[in-house]
Amino acid sequence: MPKTTVDDPRSEQLVNLAIEFQTQRINSGVPNVEDNPFFVADLGRVTRQHRRWKLNLPNVQPFYAVKCNSDPLLLRALAELGAGFDCASIEEIRSVLALGVDPSRIIFANPCKPAAALNYAREAGIVTTVFDNIDELETIHCYMPRAQLLLRIYANDASALINFGDKFGAPAGMTRALLNRAKELSLDVVGVSFHVGTGANDLNSFRKAIKEARIVFDQAETFGFTMRIVDVGGGFQDKNFGEIASTIRDSLADNFPSTTRFIAEPGRFYARSAYTLVCRVISRRRQVGEVCKDQPDMLYQNDGLYGNFMNCLMEKEIFHPILIPDHGSLGDREDGPHRYTIWGPTCDGCDYVVRDTTLRCEAKVRDWLMYKNMGAYTNATATRFNGFSSNILTLYVDSELPGQV
Repeated sequence: MPKTTVDDPRSEQLVNLAIEFQTQRINSGVPNVEDNPFFVADLGRVTRQHRRWKLNLPNVQPFYAVKCNSDPLLLRALAELGAGFDCASIEEIRSVLALGVDPSRIIFANPCKPAAALNYAREAGIVTTVFDNIDELETIHCYMPRAQLLLRIYANDASALINFGDKFGAPAGMTRALLNRAKELSLDVVGVSFHVGTGANDLNSFRKAIKEARIVFDQAETFGFTMRIVDVGGGFQDKNFGEIASTIRDSLADNFPSTTRFIAEPGRFYARSAYTLVCRVISRRRQVGEVCKDQPDMLYQNDGLYGNFMNCLMEKEIFHPILIPDHGSLGDREDGPHRYTIWGPTCDGCDYVVRDTTLRCEAKVRDWLMYKNMGAYTNATATRFNGFSSNILTLYVDSELPGQV
């Protein structure tokens, strides 16, 4: 089997064994086992990411962003680790409460909410929510008047994969008016939140947002609010987490007393590396003739842009498939690197996964393609376009448990 990681042999072994188990079941025609794509999730990776979070941001409590991946077993694992939850809808709140999580560990972090959702949150015992406009304050006053409110302020990293500044966050010139209206409505503003963007890279964007949060704290205190919470948002990536965490630690220490409660909304940080996706090659088109000889051959797999590869469109992610040859077609396979364009299963011309990738040898119909780091915004954004199901099997392993291998 090919390697799934280079730095975690135990996780690699468990994931590979699970892949081998499932592909053999499919190939053997086990009843009720369909020839569909599937995930393998290593919950041990979630545990290690939590340890990494606590090491780098010991004073910042994580509230996992449920929208990233709402897999119930992932949510349960995070609940057992002591994480809180950032929910944005009734269904997300319901899924977390179903695990027995206390409502105090849930933040209703959507800045713009319908009345029914506020009603549901209030009746469920959720206390903390977010706002960034006067009309939202009016709605909260009607349907969740005893809420503890975080004022979401504008923050933006222009280099981030996805920016939120165009949609959410009160600009600096509006915060005083919002605080004044909250005071008039006898609402309780207790803190500030921001989100610099998904996949942030600019350290200064965090420094700037934290300084502006301090300004809003001071403004709020002149209105008589007791400010005590700073929410530094989410969008954290593995590749620069240490740098960003260090910047956040230093900036918070420079701007706020140690008695302040610091929280964050990580999603992909916990989920992305824990999931591996395995797809099957369902068709192939080889380029023939002089006109096409320099173009990559084409592979068609049973998952694509409208399934678990929406990040190809949303975040311009470049995927790196790893070939797992089907044991029944090894005999006449060409060795050496082969270039391919990989397409999804729908009839839409935009449904491609990668335009040009190189596999270690020739790929054939019925082979498997493995994709690592597929836990964030994959199944959560999958559609049923062209009649393809968004329901997908997940096999679970836990590399933190003794005796699994």
